[in-house]
Amino acid sequence: MGKEKIVIDTNNLISALGWEGKSRELLRRVIDREYELAISMKQILELKRVMNYPKFNFTEEQRSKFIKILFEIASIVDPKTRLSIVEDPNDNMLVECAVEARADYLISGDAHLKKIKRFRGVKIVSVGEFLKK
Repeated sequence: MGKEKIVIDTNNLISALGWEGKSRELLRRVIDREYELAISMKQILELKRVMNYPKFNFTEEQRSKFIKILFEIASIVDPKTRLSIVEDPNDNMLVECAVEARADYLISGDAHLKKIKRFRGVKIVSVGEFLKK
């Protein structure tokens, strides 16, 4: 069996960029190739938009370097199936990516996603739950 394939919620990616903690630990493990990260272009566009929020105060260098790292470490997925399983379209985008990539886990702190627990073989867990396994 190969490495576990994961999709990480945009909020957790922002946390990994901005602060020490579980999200950054998870990203370090992805960079160290312990897990295989899948991401869609839709999510990358959302990430670029969110990183520009003034409250985060990320520099242009931080933003561009982070996106470059993601392109280097992640498999880019282009989901063909559109899903509507949760209220937030951005959450649906994550599930679409996870299903298309045949991910083992979708890692998110979003309550709407976590209450689903599993969808088409993808386990939906928080960063803390994932790191404990």
